[in-house]
Amino acid sequence: MSGGNGIDPSVPPSGSGCAECDADGGWWFHLRRCAQCGHVGCCDSSPARHATAHFRATGHPLVQSFEPGEGWYWDYSTNELYESGPELAPPASHPADQPTPGPAGRVPVDWAKVLRA
Repeated sequence: MSGGNGIDPSVPPSGSGCAECDADGGWWFHLRRCAQCGHVGCCDSSPARHATAHFRATGHPLVQSFEPGEGWYWDYSTNELYESGPELAPPASHPADQPTPGPAGRVPVDWAKVLRA
């Protein structure tokens, strides 16, 4: 990771789930957190791919996994994975009792059939 470019460790996450899925009543598989502005979006395996859409709309290149126990980063601008990076403002993940996929009550029974590969 290049010298903290695209990272603001003082910004908290935008919420405990994908901001757009929550607004639209959708669901997600895994969550990603923008390291620059804190936007929480769903991963590319999720039906709506909001984390990538956020990168395309803003140019914010780095996301960190927002899953419990994961601290890796992905750089959209270089397609590079970083096993670790700077610690961001808490919380570091969605609540541990929030199911994956989530959120509870909005995930269809046949969710595995609609995931993106």
